[in-house]
Amino acid sequence: MALAQDPELAYLRERIRHSTAHVMADVVTTMFPDAKLAIGPPTEDGFYYDFLAPQPFTDDDLAEIENRMREVIGRDLPFVYNEYSREDSLAMNADEPLKLEIIEDIPENEAISTYSHGDFEDLCAGPHVESTGSIPAFKLLSVAGAYWRGDENRPMLQRIYGTAWETQEALDDYLHRLEEARRRDHRILGRELDLFSIHEETGPGLIVWHPKGSRVRGVLEDYWKREHYKAGYDLVYTPHIGRSTLWETSGHLDFYRENMYAAMDMDGQEYYLKPMNCPFHIMYYRTALRSYRDLPMRIGELGSVYRYERGGTLHGLLRVRGLTQDDAHIFCRPDQVEQEVERVLNLTFSLLKSLGFEQFEVMLSTRPDKSVGSDERWKVAEQSLARTMSALGLPYQIDEGAGTFYGPKIDVHIRDAIGRLWQCATIQFDFNLSERFGLTYIGEDGREHQPYMVHRTLLGSMERFMGVLIEHYGGAFPTWLAPVQARVIPIADRHREYAELVRARLAEADVRADMDGRNERVNAKIRDAQLHKTPYMLVVGDREATAGAAAVRLRSGENLGAQPLDDVVARIAADARPPG
Repeated sequence: MALAQDPELAYLRERIRHSTAHVMADVVTTMFPDAKLAIGPPTEDGFYYDFLAPQPFTDDDLAEIENRMREVIGRDLPFVYNEYSREDSLAMNADEPLKLEIIEDIPENEAISTYSHGDFEDLCAGPHVESTGSIPAFKLLSVAGAYWRGDENRPMLQRIYGTAWETQEALDDYLHRLEEARRRDHRILGRELDLFSIHEETGPGLIVWHPKGSRVRGVLEDYWKREHYKAGYDLVYTPHIGRSTLWETSGHLDFYRENMYAAMDMDGQEYYLKPMNCPFHIMYYRTALRSYRDLPMRIGELGSVYRYERGGTLHGLLRVRGLTQDDAHIFCRPDQVEQEVERVLNLTFSLLKSLGFEQFEVMLSTRPDKSVGSDERWKVAEQSLARTMSALGLPYQIDEGAGTFYGPKIDVHIRDAIGRLWQCATIQFDFNLSERFGLTYIGEDGREHQPYMVHRTLLGSMERFMGVLIEHYGGAFPTWLAPVQARVIPIADRHREYAELVRARLAEADVRADMDGRNERVNAKIRDAQLHKTPYMLVVGDREATAGAAAVRLRSGENLGAQPLDDVVARIAADARPPG
């Protein structure tokens, strides 16, 4: 179990990155006097600064900005903290319209502070390093567009991304990982491996799964179902649309409407594409009178939902508008909540480890500003989740105000093969929907009681998790997940009959195999199979056909030589079986 990075190191990196963003803004406004400043925060791996500029920044501009930044850093200018009255602050930023907007949003009783170095001064609360000379290593990376305050109706700004680290070695390591991330980009691999596509005609954020991608996803879903049945879940299918009254009762129209698609008029009634599965699972719960003996009830579904995401946020499989959640809802008595959360966490880590992830970071997200329920209920729920993680010896951090509108949640982040964190599993405590829908069970005392609900998704969405999985493995899935597990390669046309026999033997052993019967050189066929990340290549010619064998090559390039066909089939079949 991975722990979060050292707090002191994290704080140092934040200060370095924030300071580097200020140096960059200094240089940009010097080189481009008409550019107006927006914001420049540190990020997990670097920093950015947004500018309102009349002309687009070019790659040549970035190179020159970077050179001039080195000059500012070399002057070792101190970062100086300053405070101003509202009137003075407005006067100082009279020519900075975006800064004026920020100042107007600062509450009257809060100090308005800046940091300056040399002649440059910027609205800022810090933190910063002592001086520009304390910035050890940095690199500017790219330019992108970004709407002011994320609002597509506001001006489009130019965002310069950069990264900064405490040593040159750390910077070089990050740049290597960045290059590796580009090589693993799921959008490129998805096209090269023929897994999925996105089309302007069907609409952005909507995925067309190709046969090979469908095969990987189908194997993953079958494994998910198997593990959930073993863990005591019942699986259901529910509709893709629901009447407006359902979403009014659930609270989604009050708290989630901006992420929902517009209503459809059907027979004089309004219907909405579902953004979540939970109200339908509640409908199942209500189909019978429930007893305390029936609880907990664990109801799961690979349910497709539809959420409106702004066009600028869509990103391959990682941010889509139509998604399938590996969703489940647990209806339980109050005394069962902590035990059920513990079961979910154990299932989460078991499932993710079987898929090749070993390092995790866990967050407890608390009450957001926009929420329902009493303070007391939120406190009880947050303490319940915290106790469960503590009982498991699970290190976690607090993410203040990041809970859902109906309850606090636990988020599990996974670290991939090149060290990136991805938000994955979510476990949400909910005391709200049971009350809204009037759910009850008959207790041991013969009276009606209200059950609690635990919402949970272990992989997040199948689309996003597939994107993460592609990048984690660089497209070279473990054999049990690979769309084609073995490719049979006949040396010449006269070997096709034996090659087909080998393929059939593999198919009988539940191995996904195909045959490359093209009139191409053997080395070209092997290379093609390697490019498609096929785990096993079986080359067959006269000697193999005569001996009842196959020459085995691995996608790594390793040549295992000719082996008896029975042994080859047994080896691949064992490697092709799902975990457990």
